[in-house]
Amino acid sequence: MMPLIRDARAVSFVLFDMDDVLYDFDHEVRIAALERLTGRGRDTFEHAIWHSGWETAAEAGDPATPEAYLAGFAERLGHPIDAGTWTAIRAAMMRPRPAALALASAAAEQADAALLTNNGMLLKAALPVCAPEAVEIFGEKSHVSAEFGARKPDPDVFLRICARYGHDPRRTFFIDDRPENIEGAEAAGLIAHLYETPDGLRRALRALDFEV
Repeated sequence: MMPLIRDARAVSFVLFDMDDVLYDFDHEVRIAALERLTGRGRDTFEHAIWHSGWETAAEAGDPATPEAYLAGFAERLGHPIDAGTWTAIRAAMMRPRPAALALASAAAEQADAALLTNNGMLLKAALPVCAPEAVEIFGEKSHVSAEFGARKPDPDVFLRICARYGHDPRRTFFIDDRPENIEGAEAAGLIAHLYETPDGLRRALRALDFEV
């Protein structure tokens, strides 16, 4: 999806998704690691964590701390797990995408920029380990949705991050790989781009007067 083309440098704020945009994301790597850790099959924990509504609630800020998230994860996993192990598993399932990261870096040099990923508070604490390349680009503006009490595609999460940094949603450009998140961003008034390839993103940025 190409963004609406507005006047030159109309964009003051750029928001990037993380998984499947800036990084490859392999859920099966995580499942295999948790099976090794617990000695159990995925059917004993996968639904309880990712398909029961618990992870969705965590991405919207409940539980509200990394410690509470880890406790809830361990309870649903049915096995003890410490923060270091959880973080190592999360990092192992990710691979940086150099071309997309280079575009994010270039955009961040020309406008205010932030990371916005649907995740809970434990990943917020783990971002420097799991996504050091993104943290290098976005710094303290590397955010998980849980910080805003809402998750994509809820328009509120976009409005709240724009308000935090004092940007007009209509001058904010959002990049994500999920159509429903694009729709939520557009409902909040943002310009949005459905990420498919680095070349497509490059064209979208150039249409908004970024030099990439």
